[in-house]
Amino acid sequence: MLGLDTYREWASTFREGSTYQGGWNEGDEIRFLGPDDVGTLGGLLGTVVENRPHEFVSIRYLGSIENGAENRGGPAAGLHENYTFSQAGGVTTLVVELEVPDEWADDMRGMWSGAIIAIKRMAERT
Repeated sequence: MLGLDTYREWASTFREGSTYQGGWNEGDEIRFLGPDDVGTLGGLLGTVVENRPHEFVSIRYLGSIENGAENRGGPAAGLHENYTFSQAGGVTTLVVELEVPDEWADDMRGMWSGAIIAIKRMAERT
């Protein structure tokens, strides 16, 4: 899910061409990027707060990226996104927790619904 190729595959449900730059180690800065409607890069800038491989990843957002430029502030600054992985009986469960401004909630719910389906399909291929 977090490898660059697999990330690009499932994150394309948010926006075709989605990618990231940076790493997933604790303390790493990471930029979640995708083309906007006019083709310039935009997205979110975060830092990996915690990474327990195959168990838990927590990202704290530092701000946004607009027209390729970082804006360390705005409505995304200070928000968190967490991925929790658990396994029981040969079944892996992924729980995604998002902290987003109210005006983003419906869009994020809809986009994550598609992303979860893509992640499930990828997992079933392996």
